[in-house]
Amino acid sequence: MTRTVYVNGQYLPETEATVSIFDRGFLMADGVYEVTSVLNGKLIDFGGHVARLQRSLDELEMDNPLSADEWLAVHRELVALNNVTEGMVYLQVTRGNPGDRDFAWGPGVAPTVVLFTQAKAGLADNPQAKIGLRVISIPDIRWGRRDIKTVQLLYPSMGKMMAKKAGVDDAWFTEDGHVTEGTSNNAYIVKGNKIITRPLSSDILHGITRAAVLRFAKEAQFEIEERLFTVEEAQAADEAFITSASAFVMPVVELDGASIGTGKPGKVAARMREIYLDEMNKAAV
Repeated sequence: MTRTVYVNGQYLPETEATVSIFDRGFLMADGVYEVTSVLNGKLIDFGGHVARLQRSLDELEMDNPLSADEWLAVHRELVALNNVTEGMVYLQVTRGNPGDRDFAWGPGVAPTVVLFTQAKAGLADNPQAKIGLRVISIPDIRWGRRDIKTVQLLYPSMGKMMAKKAGVDDAWFTEDGHVTEGTSNNAYIVKGNKIITRPLSSDILHGITRAAVLRFAKEAQFEIEERLFTVEEAQAADEAFITSASAFVMPVVELDGASIGTGKPGKVAARMREIYLDEMNKAAV
């Protein structure tokens, strides 16, 4: 079945959707994006994604083309039109088409707005959560504003491929021996009752799922320590896990060939996944 997508105010069959070759998102990666998960036909943590979208646009000095209510209406319409019960809605805003290619940009260019759905059964009941992820560490050579959710995703894509070639599930970026984050997720380790994760800065993406999971963890009486941790510390941890909008909470059981904890998913990651899905389903829109 052909999907219905949204392009600059129009709902179109995906086969009829077009964007200019002069669009700065295509030529310069001059754009930002968000991905919101859908469970039971409803949007998960939508308010957080809209707020982060605004922050990303502000950091790049771009106008927000829609209000929060308009974003919600478009998301809901696409979910309904494509009959998505479980999956994701991808949105992208670029600086638009100035009419020709130039490094500098000027005023008065309308942004390009694109949204589409991806149906994906098994998000909530992902069997990987029972097995855990195996990851490798790779140098973090991305640009210095990783807190802006831009469409500049070449190196994270290369990291995914490095992991695939190594026969594992994903990669964790490292700087000076310390873990920054995963290719498309935030990273955590667990020691006893303490959850350790890198603090917010321009070094990592300000994860929407990260914020919710840390809030729920505090409510569940886990101790939270936001600080840098090394690869060796992660390998010696009791547990490790990642969070993202589509993986939610996913255990990590191996790093660079070394088993973490028992080499199997731990109780903390399992508990946080359970809490997150329960609370997010209650609050879904």
